[in-house]
Amino acid sequence: MEEQLSELTTYANALWVLVSAALVFFMHAGFALVESGFCRKKNAVMVLMKNFGVVAISSIVFYLVGYGVMFGEGNAFMGLASFFPNNGGADADLPPYVFLFFQLVFAATACTIVSGAVAERARLLTFFFFTAIATLIIYPVVGHWVWGGGWLSEKGFIDFAGSTVVHGVGGGMALAGALIIGPRLGKYMPDGTVRPMPAHNFPLAALGVLILWLGWFGFNGGSELAMDAEVGRIVLVTNLAAAAGFCGALTWIRIRSGLLDLSMALNGALAGLVGITAGCYNITGGWSIVVGAVAGVICVEGVLAIDKMKIDDPVGAITVHGICGMFGTIAVGLVGYGDAAAGTDPVGLLVGGGASQLGIQVMGTLAGVAFAFVVGAVVWLALKFLVPGGVRVSEAHELEGLDIAECGVEAYNEELTGIHAGTAMAAAPAE
Repeated sequence: MEEQLSELTTYANALWVLVSAALVFFMHAGFALVESGFCRKKNAVMVLMKNFGVVAISSIVFYLVGYGVMFGEGNAFMGLASFFPNNGGADADLPPYVFLFFQLVFAATACTIVSGAVAERARLLTFFFFTAIATLIIYPVVGHWVWGGGWLSEKGFIDFAGSTVVHGVGGGMALAGALIIGPRLGKYMPDGTVRPMPAHNFPLAALGVLILWLGWFGFNGGSELAMDAEVGRIVLVTNLAAAAGFCGALTWIRIRSGLLDLSMALNGALAGLVGITAGCYNITGGWSIVVGAVAGVICVEGVLAIDKMKIDDPVGAITVHGICGMFGTIAVGLVGYGDAAAGTDPVGLLVGGGASQLGIQVMGTLAGVAFAFVVGAVVWLALKFLVPGGVRVSEAHELEGLDIAECGVEAYNEELTGIHAGTAMAAAPAE
């Protein structure tokens, strides 16, 4: 009987992790809608192509090599085993392949973040090359430090579901890409003024954020790797932080501009989600509202500051994922508990836990994001100078729109245009 109960528990845990993995996979639909909605309509197909490509490429690369770098036996820096895993790379408490698949669907998220920051001017094939390298070495190395038994894990660094490992790393790589590729044509005028390039489809962007909000319950809740009493609390604080992020960003932009800016509010919800991801296990419900609201305010100020620095980020990915991911990880050292369910065993400075954990959180956050930025910059520069055509499309193609220039089709035009139009016209009988 005891053995049967143990087996039943194992498969219940596996079911929850697989459902969570499916929710995380569905998040890529949200990313695609957010990015395409926030970009101009002439680049919508290109955005969708990038998001599909990220999922496909990262799935293969992470399975073949990335998983071994992240979770294989090795040293404090990286894993050196479990490449081409035929035993599923299973966690001891999960059936074979379940843990591997859950980690695989995580891997694409960091690169999807990069996609938004370099949208509307990065070459498609070059971006795919970057995705492969990032999944091969950048993301899994930092993941090994934290989740694979590496040096940050040994120091007690806390990042439960990936505010730094996923979002901070994605933000670091995104910043490197945005700096090296440069802003979109006409974004920053010679006199210093910023030319608005508004979103072309807010319904798509709003739907995308709602999908991401839903998927985050699997992102954070599934990271428990078990269906136990903690899952409900993790999902609850995740939802509270997202709600507070929306309200915080909306309130702050209303104070700043007098307007109820939808784009800022949507990004505020995402900022709240990113901010609570590191501490969703260690932060109480009340404090999760505070973390989410502060992340929402940081989101508004970060987006405005990035624009003032003439760093072009069409979707706000650097701020939402990079800056708010760093804040969320550090927040564990401010308001985290060892037992958040009971509100006991404080580790955060503001709840009586001293400054020790805060120091570890700051160190780990800076190390992870800095590694992603530096190595990401090296990769972007290598691609710029070594790959024919570099990392950026031509001025003519950028002005025309990448849907036509790179993909040969427009997202919304019912009439046949682009490279296929000539073929169709040639085939049409003369009147």
